[in-house]
Amino acid sequence: MVAPKIPALEEFAQLTGSKNGTGTFSPDIERCTTAKEVLAYAEKRNLSIVDFKFIDLLGRWHHFAMPIHALEESMFVDGLGFDGSSIRAFQDIHESDMILMPDPTTAVVDPVAELPTLSLICSILDPLTREPYTKDPRYVAAKAEKYLIDSGIADTSFWGPEAEFFVFDGVQFDYQVGQAFYRIESNMAHWESSRGYDDRYGANLGYRPEIKRGYYRVPPVDALNDWRSEAILRLLAAGIDVEVHHGEVGSGGQVEIDLKYGELTQMADVMMMYKYILKNTAAAHGKTVTFMPKPMFEDNGSGMHTHQSLWKGGKNLFFDADGYASTSETARYYIGGIIKHTPALLALVAPTTNSYKRLVPGYEAPVMMAYSRRNRSACIRIPVYLNTESAVRVEYRSPDPSANPYLAFAAMLMAGLDGIKNKIDPGEPMDIDLYEDDAPEVEQVPGSLEEVLDALEADHDFLLEGDVFTKDLIEAYINWKRVNEADAVRMRPHPYEYLLYYDA
Repeated sequence: MVAPKIPALEEFAQLTGSKNGTGTFSPDIERCTTAKEVLAYAEKRNLSIVDFKFIDLLGRWHHFAMPIHALEESMFVDGLGFDGSSIRAFQDIHESDMILMPDPTTAVVDPVAELPTLSLICSILDPLTREPYTKDPRYVAAKAEKYLIDSGIADTSFWGPEAEFFVFDGVQFDYQVGQAFYRIESNMAHWESSRGYDDRYGANLGYRPEIKRGYYRVPPVDALNDWRSEAILRLLAAGIDVEVHHGEVGSGGQVEIDLKYGELTQMADVMMMYKYILKNTAAAHGKTVTFMPKPMFEDNGSGMHTHQSLWKGGKNLFFDADGYASTSETARYYIGGIIKHTPALLALVAPTTNSYKRLVPGYEAPVMMAYSRRNRSACIRIPVYLNTESAVRVEYRSPDPSANPYLAFAAMLMAGLDGIKNKIDPGEPMDIDLYEDDAPEVEQVPGSLEEVLDALEADHDFLLEGDVFTKDLIEAYINWKRVNEADAVRMRPHPYEYLLYYDA
């Protein structure tokens, strides 16, 4: 397989104007608000193709493209048709027609397309009513933001997801009736230490992080440093503001690239573009990126710790200089809502069977339904790097990057607001090692996808407030996850069961 081509950074900078006079990349901050501005944006950059992206219920992007000369202002009013029955958990075949509505505010030059391409993110409409589609995750996110304003509690929420991931040199996997396997190829993995010279990697130089020892290592142990630097320049050139990149704890190529926080729907858009850019940048170098929460046993998994805060009139509602970790009563109630609803929330923020191989003790995983200012085993942490008003926020550590960010962020907000409205007390903070024998007994997060789907089925009224989530969405989501994921994995023999039980 030939690796896909992507434009050189210099070439891409010419299209976007994202490289300033000093040779430094900065976010392409030109933003469109109307269809007319989008067409002018494309003409100014001499783009050839327009690409329309939209998300399904489970969190996967889909797209189609057309020549740029076919893009018309009317498409931002009339929309474009697609077959909703071919998209997971959307429509039945007898009512499959749906409409995509491009959002002009998302116009950006695609940073990984070989040809000069305009990228547009779309929302979804019902073709009969012309109303937003209730199972469109992007619509759910927008409704959550409106509900926040209508509640009078705050006028803005800020979101800062930290989506960890692995970069491998290759991966093989298969499941058939008579065999099942996976194999990860990574020149940074400890299991490659015994190999000899080969054509792909050359000599075995031995610079690899030990298991669970990849955090902040320097090159040559950090063999992905230059790859990450290229990736962040592509993110910057596409208008995504990057704060820092580094190697993470996991061996074998675990990575984190932190982004500047933003508002809810905007940050969900950013998270989808983030995944798209990183996967394509890896593929162009003959590598592969996975946001799977736990691709390897005995090493750290990948989380999506999500920092969040509520603001009103330019003031951070979570800040109180005299409160615990400089947090306010509002922040405490918000935390109380998240902790109370965590079993149900996990169905949306840690939504795969693989998520519960990450949420186990011993890997810095947030398995305790508690909060603390420093304790990383608690599902909620209050960072204390800075205690300034602007920096105080809540970090929910249970989410992972397999989540649909639109649904995940919206659900977290709704749980927190429920806590504020009902003054849900989260109890005392747990600033101790919760794994010690004499530690107070604290409830742990559920241990399987089946359990959290049951919890969501029993506890979702808080999501229905303001019609943010709808019954049909929740039912479709639970049904898909049960039948196609939880039951599908449960019914299939696992290779490790052969080691345990073959000689029964």
